[in-house]
Amino acid sequence: MKKQLFALLFALVPLSALGAGAADVPYSMTPDLDDKASLQRGMQLYTNYCMGCHSLEHQRFARAAEDLGMPQDLVEENLIFASDLAYNDLMHNAMVKEDAENWFGAAAPDLTLESRVRGTDWIYSYLLTFYRDPERPNGVNNQVFEMVSMPNVLEPLQGVQEEVCAETDKPVEGEEPDPLTGKYQSCHTLQVTEPGTMEPDEFEEAVYDLTNFLAYVGEPSKLQAQTLGPKVLIFIFIFGVLAYLLKREYWRDVH
Repeated sequence: MKKQLFALLFALVPLSALGAGAADVPYSMTPDLDDKASLQRGMQLYTNYCMGCHSLEHQRFARAAEDLGMPQDLVEENLIFASDLAYNDLMHNAMVKEDAENWFGAAAPDLTLESRVRGTDWIYSYLLTFYRDPERPNGVNNQVFEMVSMPNVLEPLQGVQEEVCAETDKPVEGEEPDPLTGKYQSCHTLQVTEPGTMEPDEFEEAVYDLTNFLAYVGEPSKLQAQTLGPKVLIFIFIFGVLAYLLKREYWRDVH
């Protein structure tokens, strides 16, 4: 009997899925799928700045609106821009694949499962580390994804960011520390040289919201699971107690 009880307890313990970890990225974030306001802002940012190139082919406007508590008329008026898309349609991008290949060398990837493939830390760091690079075709590069072909679509919000040299306590590969201060000279520090429409803290919050939304899109059923999970566990616990008491009653005469 003890073995069966232990087996039941282990079955009730939720196991966290092991997503793809982002190795050696400068920033980290923890998704909060209970923050509906953040998810709503993230969806707004995605449809305004990302969806022109990147689709969410496994997500519908209606499903996202229902999960995030957004009225249908508000979504149709403010978040669906293409005339050939409707409320119940999948979130397809507006760019023709052939045009994307001509302009950027490759079609922009679908981002439905991006948070599960690369991890939210990678996405968050990627969006924060674009910097000006005149040698690149689009004039920008990225510290997380070197030689990136994607333009910095969030530059109007963040402003122009550049790599500058600065002292740091963190060892820099190939550099010797200053003999007097013990600090290293790093020329990979990012600094906003031309401000955008947002302050740095506001922009980081906006990137958090966008990444949070992509975390939701990667597993939209998780919102329902988080709500339903405790109820199921309570039911199983009560059912287990009743089943155990019933078993004792049946076996009372045997013992």
